[in-house]
Amino acid sequence: QVQLAESGGGLVQAGGSLRLSCAASGSIFEINTMGWHREAPGKQRELVAIISSGGRTTYSDSVKGRFTISRDNAAKNTVYLQMNSLKPEDTAVYYCIYRWGMNYWGKGTLVTVSS
Repeated sequence: QVQLAESGGGLVQAGGSLRLSCAASGSIFEINTMGWHREAPGKQRELVAIISSGGRTTYSDSVKGRFTISRDNAAKNTVYLQMNSLKPEDTAVYYCIYRWGMNYWGKGTLVTVSS
C-alpha cells in the first residue's frame, strides 16, 4: 500500500501563487510517476501535471507556463507543484497521484482562487 500526504492548499487572489506538496510513504518503488490531478465543482477530474522518476514532465495545456512540477532530489517520493499566476478557473480540489502498477490517490487539498 502507498499513502500520500498532501499540503499547501488554501485561498489566494487571482494572480497569486501557491505551492502544493505531496509525500508518498509505504510500499514505494524507485521507478514511478507522481503528480497532480484536480476536480472542479461539476467537472470531471483532470490531469494537471505529472513527473516520472526520471524527471519527464507532462502538463495540461491550461497550466503550461504557469505551473511547475518538481521532485525532491534526495527523497524521490516527494513532489511539488508551484502554481503561479493563478486564475479563478484554477479553483478545485487538487489530488496527488502515485502510479506504479495502479493509481494511488491522496485525499485532496482545496485551492480557491478569488477574482
